[in-house]
Amino acid sequence: MLVRLDVDDDGIGTITLDRPDKLNALSNELSKELAETVLRVAGDSRVRAVVITGAGRAFCAGGDIESMRAHAQAQDWTSLRDIIQAGATVVETLYTMPKPTVAAINGPAVGAGGSLALACDFRIASEAASFGLVFSRIGLHPDWGGAFFLPRMVGTAKALELILSGDIIDAAEGARLGIFNRVTDAEHLQSTAREFAATFAAKAPLPLTLARQAVHNSVNMSLKEVLALEVENQLRIFLTADAQEGIRAFLEKRRPSFSGV
Repeated sequence: MLVRLDVDDDGIGTITLDRPDKLNALSNELSKELAETVLRVAGDSRVRAVVITGAGRAFCAGGDIESMRAHAQAQDWTSLRDIIQAGATVVETLYTMPKPTVAAINGPAVGAGGSLALACDFRIASEAASFGLVFSRIGLHPDWGGAFFLPRMVGTAKALELILSGDIIDAAEGARLGIFNRVTDAEHLQSTAREFAATFAAKAPLPLTLARQAVHNSVNMSLKEVLALEVENQLRIFLTADAQEGIRAFLEKRRPSFSGV
């Protein structure tokens, strides 16, 4: 197995890319396993928040260049398409799944590995982390959603600079640009990412799901449309048991206990 999944008692599902000898480069096998795992997590009611990380000293070094070269030399376009399509499945599922996602970036997140990190809602980085959509360095086009996520995060001009140059930035610059939400030392990366995810796992799930969808969709909506959506969502949520529990807990000055209904 090249992808590990662990679900703890707090409802946090941790997905680990487990190909450390290759810096978790995305082979056909790893890409397929990752797509299957993300789909499984998206539909698992036990999981309230997701953390994605890499084994060893890298988050993900992007596509496996050796296997990509072999496929290209053999004109095996089906295998190349399978890797890219698996990536499309992974990032679309992360983007649309009804639960928050956190990338715990322990080292290089480059190429498709950088795109994978961008597809998560949040990125917690080690001081040893680096980021770059380096496709142009080897004459390739961005994939795994990089061209979608990066401009929404840093603006069009900066995204073009990073994509066309293929520059790799360090953790401090990633934080300055807003790509990384937090930077911590390597020793505390996993615990920091887990604590970050636990914040969301403890919340009522429906408001988080609808709020994520509203934020994503607001890019292509007018203010009037967003306001109408907020009214619709808020009235829907008021009917839930979790909303009633949240209101009672506030009035009783205690921490709410959300059941997910």
